[in-house]
Amino acid sequence: MAERLTIHYEKKPCYDIVFTDSFDMLLDELQTLDIENRKVAVIADSHTEKLFGDTIRGLLTGHCKQVLIHSFPAGEDSKTLDTVKEIYKALIEAHYDRKDLLVALGGGVVGDITGYAAATYLRGVDFIQIPTTLIAQSDSSIGGKTGVDFDGYKNMVGAFYMPKLVYMNISVLKELDDRQFYAGFAEVMKHGLIKDSMFYEWLLDNMYEIQDRNIEVLTEMVIRSCTVKKLVVEKDPKEQGDRALLNFGHTIGHAIEKYMNFEMLHGECIALGMVAAAYISWKHNWLSMDEYYEVRDMFVPFNLPISIDSIEPDEILQFIRSDKKMENGQIKFILLKKVGKAVIDRTVTDAEILEAIHEIYYSDEDAKA
Repeated sequence: MAERLTIHYEKKPCYDIVFTDSFDMLLDELQTLDIENRKVAVIADSHTEKLFGDTIRGLLTGHCKQVLIHSFPAGEDSKTLDTVKEIYKALIEAHYDRKDLLVALGGGVVGDITGYAAATYLRGVDFIQIPTTLIAQSDSSIGGKTGVDFDGYKNMVGAFYMPKLVYMNISVLKELDDRQFYAGFAEVMKHGLIKDSMFYEWLLDNMYEIQDRNIEVLTEMVIRSCTVKKLVVEKDPKEQGDRALLNFGHTIGHAIEKYMNFEMLHGECIALGMVAAAYISWKHNWLSMDEYYEVRDMFVPFNLPISIDSIEPDEILQFIRSDKKMENGQIKFILLKKVGKAVIDRTVTDAEILEAIHEIYYSDEDAKA
């Protein structure tokens, strides 16, 4: 039996998130979108096409006018305008029009690219999300943010464009390798830290079940994570205010991600960014020292880094100053007033940021000490 959350946009119901443990209900959900009279293009990466492409094609065949599967190489390197251009080309050659439908089958990269292609092809066609990673199920598939990287800078080109449906088959999380799974957990943890201290405590209490990928526990975890994001994006759908709270850990995290040339996973970099942001929160006398160390150390059992030895702190700061979240030369930093309550702070100085970067920086000299 599926569970549902309805996401509202401008105070009106916009789309449902369906939580289930199989693809068995997908066709029923798609039939409410009149797919019998539409061509459907499934956009996947090379990994998700191999894992799920035949299954989704089999479900759709005979129930829509045409099924097209278009894939691109898996990984952040594909999150570019060139990949979107190839999607446009495939759609044009297959004569897709404004009444047809795109399906994003994959993780955050697939969802962002497909959403942006849908927002811009023929000035907008419908799309749905079928997120297949924890980071996509708990975070990136919700809220209508779409886009691509540009010259190595994260998400510099994009649009707000809402899907018609988000279908989450929680059982696919068992297909993830450990590194991908735990990288996704960073965004789950973020939601507890910024908005829901009880959820944060629940994550602590259910640590072993999460590590074992117990489907019932994972389902509750993803639903609670999505509920936090729902509350934030409904209040501020286009990031004019409180939606920026979802960027907790992302200011320094994105800079590390770019510095490392995307060789680290997004969630791994965001974990480091959250440790640094929690450190600044402690230095602002909002978190106690014990709370800071608890937040920091909570990432360890989920195989997420809390220090890094291969960065240059001054260069990380320069990347931060090039971030799209800068406003009039001022860094908009997300800090924790307390666990479960994040705030936007525009007073964080370069010196404080550098100190926080040094807190997570583990140098060769430290190793010799």
